[in-house]
Amino acid sequence: MTGPFLLLAALVIWAAAAALDIVLGAKRASARLVAYGAGVVGSALVTTAGVRAVLGATRVVDLGTTLGVGTTSIRLDPLAGLFLTLTGGLGVAISACVLSWARPAGRLGGRGTGAGYLLMLGAVSVVLVAGDAFTFLFAWEALTISFYVLVGIGRRDEDEARSAWATLGFGKAGGAALLFGFLLLAGQAHSNLFAAWSHLPGGSLHDIAFALLVVGFGAKVGIIPFQVWLPIGYPAAPGPIRAAMGGLAVNAGFYGLWRFLGVLGRPPVWLAVAVLIIGGVTALVGIVFATVQSGLRRVIAYSSVENAGIILVGYGVALAGAAARAPGVMAVGLLAASLQVLAHAVAKSSLFASSAFFESDLGTDRLEEIRGVGHRYRLSGTAFGIGSLTLAGLPPTIGFVSEWFLLEALMQEFRIHVLALRLGMALAGALVALTVGVALLCFIRLVGFVVLGPSTTPPTSTEATLDGGAAGRAGLVVMATSCLALAATAPWVVRFIAYGIGPVVPAHIVSGALRSPWVLQPVFANFSILSPSWLFVVMPVLLGAVAVSALALSRGKLLRIRRVPAWRSATAGAAGPDSYSPYGYANVLRHVLANVLGTRRTVVVSSAKSQSSPAHAHVEVQTTVVEPVEAYLYRPARVVWLRLATGAKRLQSGRLDAYVGYMLVALLVLLTLAVAVK
Repeated sequence: MTGPFLLLAALVIWAAAAALDIVLGAKRASARLVAYGAGVVGSALVTTAGVRAVLGATRVVDLGTTLGVGTTSIRLDPLAGLFLTLTGGLGVAISACVLSWARPAGRLGGRGTGAGYLLMLGAVSVVLVAGDAFTFLFAWEALTISFYVLVGIGRRDEDEARSAWATLGFGKAGGAALLFGFLLLAGQAHSNLFAAWSHLPGGSLHDIAFALLVVGFGAKVGIIPFQVWLPIGYPAAPGPIRAAMGGLAVNAGFYGLWRFLGVLGRPPVWLAVAVLIIGGVTALVGIVFATVQSGLRRVIAYSSVENAGIILVGYGVALAGAAARAPGVMAVGLLAASLQVLAHAVAKSSLFASSAFFESDLGTDRLEEIRGVGHRYRLSGTAFGIGSLTLAGLPPTIGFVSEWFLLEALMQEFRIHVLALRLGMALAGALVALTVGVALLCFIRLVGFVVLGPSTTPPTSTEATLDGGAAGRAGLVVMATSCLALAATAPWVVRFIAYGIGPVVPAHIVSGALRSPWVLQPVFANFSILSPSWLFVVMPVLLGAVAVSALALSRGKLLRIRRVPAWRSATAGAAGPDSYSPYGYANVLRHVLANVLGTRRTVVVSSAKSQSSPAHAHVEVQTTVVEPVEAYLYRPARVVWLRLATGAKRLQSGRLDAYVGYMLVALLVLLTLAVAVK
């Protein structure tokens, strides 16, 4: 079967299953699981279509005016195939996890969750193969609606309603930016086909349209100042569906950036510099706020902001290369960003999916209350730990490979002779280096306390022993092992990515990253090399050598059990779980970056054990942080908007002649703008 036919079959299966979910609801287990079984089957078909598109010839299906709005075109080329492969592969694993997670009664209520999930899968797939503006925007808006449905489906409280509206609002804002950018390009080319836009000359309209597209796609992936919806939107979605939103659907935004870099060609220098700086700031802000959160869902959501910033920095390097007409720099930047997209997708999906199982059983996501889950949830705890190490950028995971490539790409700034671009890359490199250091603090905290720490909560049900069920365990194994296997097979992964991004950067330039079958380099020879495959051989050998040497030098005493008092971060009067905690671990960052985080501390004396010994009083320090973008941008803007809305209410009961006057003024303004644009 051809790629378009496989994709059509997947869409038909998802549409039928979504209709059944809406009709039957979620009361019966058999009806509840149909949608996610269809997700597994359809995603497998999409994966097959994606691999064929990467390795085969480009296929274009011209539907003419079938949809009644301009010319409709479906394009399956290697770039679309690359993201279809990632979408389909993750769709299979995540759907399997949701299949197991949704089996117990009570976790999903009402109807529409499965339909919203399948709508999201279908919308992402159509975005990836759209060859014209109308089809792309139609699928993009469907993706926004699916996010709104999945975030607000529970309708548990007022905060969830706010999360749903914020998700919808930022999605519509990004869609509006894309719409205006597309209108500028279509007006110049007199066509809504993307292929016609690749021949447009440079100029102010071209540059403005390019910037609007970066803003539109950036709002979806969560760059500053649009990142505030991620920490409230992702946590509100049910169970492993958060993995589909944060690890799968977000890639549609990165695909859009890649696609239109290939379509529009050379960007303006100021846009490349802005992307580099905004990406670096986004990464640092995201990881700093992730480190000081007390809820696991918000930690993972804020880390998505960090990863979006890191990916955007790699994309900024590619923009700098394109602006300076340096194809080698463009290639290494886009390769590094693509590897980071891959690492983020598998690791973030693993974190969201694995945490959903033990969070649902324990009834909370507070770090202080879910410590040591790895002792009881062996598989999901292991998957969570591997995903955390991947996002921390530690070897031998794919996260280490992608971050190494990104830092090496930033070091190529000396090959560019435009001073503004060189300064932008240098500043972005400093921000990324600082981000990587804070990321170690963030994810080591998760591994040390959530996975390996002493358990503080007794088992609450027999469901915990299942650790996700058969399908869920299979999905977790696929995602966790991918974090390691992709690094072990990095040379072949680079080859596959080189084919995939061929429509943007010629594959032979990207293939310069392959110094030999086992050794990688940042496209340019004689600069730096890395062999992720050999790390899987060298690291165990070195570990074994150190263990044997330590055992021999200690004459066997290394294995002797020694019992000593545990080190505490608090005073000698603190005992039990209060002696050291995830909250206390992050306090250093709260104090060091107090000016950035807006840290506020309140000391409360809760109780006193003895009137004669005030030293035994229990003192509680309450610390809060403030997100500056929300506090100093959106809250004041909200006040202004509400005042304008209050004033506009007077127009609702005005006179007819006044309304005619308003329409006349608006028409004159539009005509003036149209003449000015021409």
